[in-house]
Amino acid sequence: MKDRLTDIFAVGLCVLGLTFAGCDSGTEQGTKSFDEAAPEDVTMEEHDHGHDHPSEGPHHGSLIELGKEAYHAELVHDEKSGAITIYILDGAAKASVPIAAESVLVNVKHDGKGQQFTLTATPEQGDPEGKSSKFSTLEKTLGELLDKKDTTARLVLEIDGKSFSGEIDAHDHDHDHGHDEKHAH
Repeated sequence: MKDRLTDIFAVGLCVLGLTFAGCDSGTEQGTKSFDEAAPEDVTMEEHDHGHDHPSEGPHHGSLIELGKEAYHAELVHDEKSGAITIYILDGAAKASVPIAAESVLVNVKHDGKGQQFTLTATPEQGDPEGKSSKFSTLEKTLGELLDKKDTTARLVLEIDGKSFSGEIDAHDHDHDHGHDEKHAH
């Protein structure tokens, strides 16, 4: 499965027309350079924003549109622990959608370099056996990169045999929000 997701990532870059020359060959644990990926089909969808969107997900994180809003993902960054958590949500960005995946990928481009981060399945209570609606990493470098001005990032995953990729608004995610914490925007 990990190889398939790595393959999905590589085609996503080709589809986007991104070329990363001189990728960093030294990688940190949980990351791979873009040079290590191989091609595979990736669904890239255009955005149609002719209607209202929720401003945040149910865990108070920023939303990532997947497949013309067939699904959403929610990114939550806990700056204290360094954890990054991705929740897979339905098209309305309200209900959890457990998927049969061991991990999802976040592909980051910064300072002319590319890095790939793997977020591992951490099933929520109520997720069916072999599926997860929650993926996380304690790789602090990902959170640090998402805070940088010149960073671009994409989430890459597969849902029910179909590949999805969504742009992460790297500078618009929420910080330090616990699941039960209430706040105003």
